[in-house]
Amino acid sequence: MLFPNIDPIAINLGIISIRWYGISYIIGIFLGAYILQKIEKKFKIANLNSKDLENLLSYIIIGIVIGGRLGYILFYTPDTILEDFWEIFKIWHGGMSFHGGLIGVIASIWIFCLRTGKVFMSITDLISCVTPIGLFFGRIANFVNAELYGRKTDVSWGVIFPYSDYHPRHPSQLYEAMFEGAVLFLIMLCTLNFRQYLINKKTIITKQKSIPGLLSGIFLVFYSIFRIAIEIFREPDSHIGYIFDIFSLGQILCIPMIILGIILIYRKEQ
Repeated sequence: MLFPNIDPIAINLGIISIRWYGISYIIGIFLGAYILQKIEKKFKIANLNSKDLENLLSYIIIGIVIGGRLGYILFYTPDTILEDFWEIFKIWHGGMSFHGGLIGVIASIWIFCLRTGKVFMSITDLISCVTPIGLFFGRIANFVNAELYGRKTDVSWGVIFPYSDYHPRHPSQLYEAMFEGAVLFLIMLCTLNFRQYLINKKTIITKQKSIPGLLSGIFLVFYSIFRIAIEIFREPDSHIGYIFDIFSLGQILCIPMIILGIILIYRKEQ
């Protein structure tokens, strides 16, 4: 399939231009915030009121932007710091890292909890439930921008992306949108309801009515498994390639996430 050369700029107003990538972030954040409110109202994961949720959203947005951009620079293009320092701030040029965004969100939640006295792991559990929504729209934006595409393939659904070598390639962005987004979101919803079942049955809970860390652990483990698997079909960054001729940088960065996720799940089973 020949990919239609879609202009990355959705709306051009002359001085101001709105890109599909920015639109995807906005949709992901606000749809995620809407569903987050519904989940918190029903399950009371973190005991947040409407004002708390509004403030938390502000912290999260800042964490995503700063962490995602700095993570991309530090993990994927560290030379930029010395060659063109101001490029770090030009987020409209593209270049956001999920792993950096994750660190940024964790840091912003930590600061939020220090200032409000909320339970850190309960907040991360709540955010873990809706993070796949943002991942879904982010990967769709990658596909629209014809970036981060897959390796060469002869499958019937291979896509010929513009500005590539005109060989059919895996639409790995759509694979990631499906598994890191839609499938992972369903897994989180199932885990959320199973968690509530355990609470209602008092199977695990004794005095406290929560299992802080369980949802966070499930998210970390399944996201990492999906990311590692799909990276097999994804073309590695040209300036990095494969590490040890086997692993992509994205796969390596997922390994500590799996370890941390297992620790969180195991700890809460005690």
